[in-house]
Amino acid sequence: MSKSTFAIMGATGHIGHYLVEELLKKAKKVRAIGRNPNKLQELKAKGAEIHSGDLTDIAFLAKAFHGCQAVFSLIPPGLEEDDMEVFREKCAETIDQAIVKAKITHVINLSSIGAGASASTGPIKELHRHEERLDLIPNLNVLHVRPGFFMENFSMLLPGIKKSGHLALSIKKDLPLPMVATQDIALKIAELLIAMKFTGSSVFEFAGPREMTMAEAAQILGKAMAKPDLKYVQLSYEQAEKAMIEVGMKHHVAKLMVEMHKAFNEGKIAPTQKITADHRGKTTLEQYCKELALTFRPGKKAA
Repeated sequence: MSKSTFAIMGATGHIGHYLVEELLKKAKKVRAIGRNPNKLQELKAKGAEIHSGDLTDIAFLAKAFHGCQAVFSLIPPGLEEDDMEVFREKCAETIDQAIVKAKITHVINLSSIGAGASASTGPIKELHRHEERLDLIPNLNVLHVRPGFFMENFSMLLPGIKKSGHLALSIKKDLPLPMVATQDIALKIAELLIAMKFTGSSVFEFAGPREMTMAEAAQILGKAMAKPDLKYVQLSYEQAEKAMIEVGMKHHVAKLMVEMHKAFNEGKIAPTQKITADHRGKTTLEQYCKELALTFRPGKKAA
């Protein structure tokens, strides 16, 4: 196997599948790694070598990584796990050990803004720990990509919007957030992988075209969904946790999500680098919401 092969974890996820497809378009050899072999078939048909298995199995991951020029690593969300934090910790440890076993020299690690903080950031604190562990691996060049608030998070809020008639979270309504589309994140990571200019341990923060508040997001989403009266309602932390549980989120996950929202409000989760044009994607929230609205109004097509 050529050393120019890239191993991509989470290949069927939001970022992973865009990343695999972009690398294939650039005539790169790609190993698409995921848990569900059926979901990987589409990428196989496009030319990727697929590896399906248990992401907590060191031998499986080490074999998938072996001989690759670089690895794109990520910790699965684990929202459906009985204990999300335990699952994510185990996945992180497996990734680290597989990197060492496979003698990988370059890794781009998907992290998040706020990962510089060690505590009280909900699920992001595991990303902080993972960054620290990767930094300790001898002779590893690792770039921690820290994107902002995923625009795709709004898709998970549609059931609540349909039920209540408004967009509701516990994030401050007037807090500017660096929202970004996952496709843009994937395109940037592909660029960084191909260039392979990162050495040692470094951080790259990434955002969308401009910062947006939740109040602005509600207006944009409402217009796209033909619901011009859609408003953003800022919930208390207790109300937000209850609302998440009511739409099916596990109790411990809802608690972590509320902790993350509180960290946003308190400024613990925010960019630490200057967000230049190189640190921004091109997809606007208006463009993203136009596509998202199709799931709210089935049968309609974007113009």
